[in-house]
Amino acid sequence: GTLKSYAVGFVLSVVLTAIPFWLVMTDALADARVAAAIIVGCAIAQIAVHTLCFLHVHTKGEGGWTLLAYVFTAVIVLITIAGSMW
Repeated sequence: GTLKSYAVGFVLSVVLTAIPFWLVMTDALADARVAAAIIVGCAIAQIAVHTLCFLHVHTKGEGGWTLLAYVFTAVIVLITIAGSMW
């Protein structure tokens, strides 16, 4: 990783952390469902930022096997969560 990718990742991480914090602390949105959706969206974006900027998981690394393993893990987690909710 380069200094630029780490700096971009850091800035995005701070922004994606500050937005939900601000929403909760200021009670900016009256509808709790909308606030929860925004918080979950920021969390998913945060996962993507950390994966790309800090963990360097992409298609070029190790012939794409790292990315494939990451996607497999995400699918298993989603199946587990969906099965638990069902």
